[in-house]
Amino acid sequence: QVQLVESGGGLVQPGGSLRLSCVASGFTFRNYFMSWYRQAPGKERELVASITASGGVTNYADSVKGRFTISRDNAKKTVYLQMNSLKPEDTAVYYCKAQLGVWGQGTQVTVSS
Repeated sequence: QVQLVESGGGLVQPGGSLRLSCVASGFTFRNYFMSWYRQAPGKERELVASITASGGVTNYADSVKGRFTISRDNAKKTVYLQMNSLKPEDTAVYYCKAQLGVWGQGTQVTVSS
């Protein structure tokens, strides 16, 4: 069964940090490009960051450049999103996606004082 399971979301104050994880199963993780998306209430889902299969190339939305870092551990079949200097506008449900078209269930991130 092809599956992605996110974790690590929660409530954090502005300026704080969170690390999201997404564990894959049911497919050859190391062969696939992976991405993190987010969707805020009333807004469309947007691409936050992506990483190539080897982890050698990453890309970020302008809104998170310099604050978020995507990484992966192919041995653990896991992709991460380290989020620093969080802002209230980062509040959203965060989803990971595999290139083969599979989405995780999402994890809520709320940035509020």
